[in-house]
Amino acid sequence: MRFDSPAEQNVSDRMKVLGQPLRRIDGPLKTTGMAPYAYERHGVAKDQLVGYPLGSAIAKGRIVSMDINEAQASPGVVGIVTTLEMERLPKVDWNVAYLFGGREIQHYHQAIAVVVANSFEEARAAAALIRVEYEEDQDATYDLAAVRQERLSDDVEPIDNIGDFESAYASAEVTLDATYTTPGQCHAQMEPHATIAQWDGDHLTLWTSNQMIEWSRQALATTFDLPAENFRLDSPYIGGGFGVKLFLRADAVMAALAARKVGRAVKLALPRPMSANNTTHRGLTIQRIRIGASQEGKITAIGHDNATNTLPGGDGENGARATRRFYAGENRLLINRALEIHLPESNAMRAPGETAGLMALEIAMDEMAEKLGMDPVEFRIINDTQVDPSHPERQFSERHFIECLQRGAEVFNWASRNKAPGSRREGAWLIGHGVAGAYRDAPAETSGARVSVRPDGSIRVETDMTDIGTGSYTIIAQTAAEMMGVSLEVVNVDLGDSRHPVSAGSGGQWGAASSTAGVYAACLALRKKIAERLAVDPEALEFSEGYVRYNDQQTALSELASAGSITAEDSIEFGDFRSEEYQLATFGAHFVEVAVHATTGEIRVRRMLAVCDAGRILNPMTARSQVIGAMTMGVGAALMESLAVDTRHGFFVNHDLAGYEVPVHADIPAQQVIFLEGEDPYSTPLKAKGVGELGICGVSAAVANAVYNATGARVRDYPITLDKFLDRLPEIA
Repeated sequence: MRFDSPAEQNVSDRMKVLGQPLRRIDGPLKTTGMAPYAYERHGVAKDQLVGYPLGSAIAKGRIVSMDINEAQASPGVVGIVTTLEMERLPKVDWNVAYLFGGREIQHYHQAIAVVVANSFEEARAAAALIRVEYEEDQDATYDLAAVRQERLSDDVEPIDNIGDFESAYASAEVTLDATYTTPGQCHAQMEPHATIAQWDGDHLTLWTSNQMIEWSRQALATTFDLPAENFRLDSPYIGGGFGVKLFLRADAVMAALAARKVGRAVKLALPRPMSANNTTHRGLTIQRIRIGASQEGKITAIGHDNATNTLPGGDGENGARATRRFYAGENRLLINRALEIHLPESNAMRAPGETAGLMALEIAMDEMAEKLGMDPVEFRIINDTQVDPSHPERQFSERHFIECLQRGAEVFNWASRNKAPGSRREGAWLIGHGVAGAYRDAPAETSGARVSVRPDGSIRVETDMTDIGTGSYTIIAQTAAEMMGVSLEVVNVDLGDSRHPVSAGSGGQWGAASSTAGVYAACLALRKKIAERLAVDPEALEFSEGYVRYNDQQTALSELASAGSITAEDSIEFGDFRSEEYQLATFGAHFVEVAVHATTGEIRVRRMLAVCDAGRILNPMTARSQVIGAMTMGVGAALMESLAVDTRHGFFVNHDLAGYEVPVHADIPAQQVIFLEGEDPYSTPLKAKGVGELGICGVSAAVANAVYNATGARVRDYPITLDKFLDRLPEIA
């Protein structure tokens, strides 16, 4: 099915099952410990051995030698695979760093060996006995600030260069020129990277934890130089990803290599301390933002110069991304400096680009509002735009950012906020309020599904779509139930298996909108097949309560399928009209209240509100869950999360959950989420857009602005820890 014109009225608009706040159908499995996560799938392959990885102890250089004799002789060891046994294995472009093979070391904790043994303990003990001699690269660089300073004079191709920014900024009546920094961030997902691998001849099955099944199947074909159809991936449940499981990673490659060498199934999980340096992280940024405006508050010039770290061939964290389209301004100069330094791979993490970029931009907008003497909400409203500022000929399909701000201000009681920074006290606590805007693109990708009516009248949906904790099982089941006129209880959904039709996968905020559209297309094909069997026009059929009604007759779905399941398969493909004529995006506004202890500087977030504009909401309960989780991550990014870089040796020091702090229950207060009612017919036939990444965008800046409002001390370097403002707290009377 090709979606090449705006959606009109269709079956999904009935909203009998879609749009309802239904509990997750996979919830009981997860809460009772019965959901089969990758490392725990003990019964999928017989006689599983255990692999334990060894990571490089240097960040840049080469391996001179590797002595595995003592490890090989260790109790329980069945085999060892080392990187020296093979040339560097090929990779696809989605991966920046190579995953295994050869002597060259690109980053700290790069996988260099895997020990296979009868037990985890035996494999781990033997891995510690491998002796590696390295030759370090003395010219390697690990300090983003130092490299940026050296490269500021480089001629960089701008992302946008519209109008005459320098002249407009120089002549602006009110200006801001400030620099903001965000640290590297770790995905810190609950489930580590894990894989069970088993070969059958030259065919490989991987029971793994991966967000994008088809991407990884193609990557495996490249890495092992075999046809893609030789690989099967199965990933029905994923314990969090946030982008770190988008691509093929070293756990799968090592498990496959080890299984091939020992001739048995091998299971392997990356140890938690290895995850931060071996996989990916959100890149560091240094962002200089310049804004010029008239006295009335209209932005006349906006410049955003972002510097970020990457290994050769990567893009890092493009902090200027959201600035392209969020606010109006005729004169624009946006630059992304992807600077090659030798820290581990920086790559996608929840809302890549927008998250770090809005951490800076939305503080800058607050600072500019203060310079103008304006309400920060009103300043944002004045600079709203209904067209894409980078392509003014292209309008937004739906944009209700002003409504987000106005509704949020009303519900949050913004009018009674603290208006003078550092002036409101409640006992020992300084009280502050902050606001920030949220922006995230709303892409959609080709996505397929197979839907069947079975002899018992139940519906089965099969697609390689994944559920990373986002609610994919439930909204896909709701879509099928709506389209086929049955209750949610009789819909069975099978996800994450590469034998199923290829879906969009989970990433980029396209998963929900794309995968449900694919199921919609497959259901239409199934309805058509049923109509042909009944010799009736498909438009004349009504599917309701497990029956097909037509011409004053009705037939049960179970009766139609009594001789065998009726199955149809189709994919949704998206026409160019969505991108050529319109810009699709989601919008939001975050409001935060904090309390800062007047003596110690301790920060407590007291209440949070998010108002989201994301088209039709397919399930308000699961969507809310996505947003409050994202808001929680935003608090972490604002107040505590930071990968500490050892600029001497090129690695992240706090590479486990003991040293990398994330919010806990006590850090998170009452959270309120409001979804604006509406739909976007330009998005998909279901008129829905993603919301899972929108929820994190802007949150950290709202917290930062609230801390400033409470204390009068502006912090531009995340995370906002008390050492950065303690000496600037208001004097205690």
